[in-house]
Amino acid sequence: MAADGLTTIKSAYSAPETMARLEAAVIAKGMSVFAHIDHAAGAAGVGLPLRPTDLLIFGSPKGGTPVMQSVQTAGIDLPLKALVWQDEAGITWLTYNPPAWIAERHGADAQAAIHGMTGAIEAIAAIATSESSTR
Repeated sequence: MAADGLTTIKSAYSAPETMARLEAAVIAKGMSVFAHIDHAAGAAGVGLPLRPTDLLIFGSPKGGTPVMQSVQTAGIDLPLKALVWQDEAGITWLTYNPPAWIAERHGADAQAAIHGMTGAIEAIAAIATSESSTR
């Protein structure tokens, strides 16, 4: 699936397991989990149906601060976020904004930080979604 500024990866796991693996991988990488937003639970709270749609906001000031030092508006897209969601066919997906897209969107000049964030989020996404990756 392609949409401007989004990377979407099919998961080999259910939505709850993908989220659990995602959160564990973030913590294992030494990053902080800042928020976990269960959109489906919020929808259910007001009587509306929504397939699993779960957002994790995470990162490290070491990675994101250099980008925001370059261009403070990057703070609207940082910390990093990953959305675990289930489509109408019951397939689970993980979607995130690539750090290079965030940098390009804001005109940030922080290539070392972007490179580090890219490697981290790609590794985390692989652990969360792939049967061949371990926690």
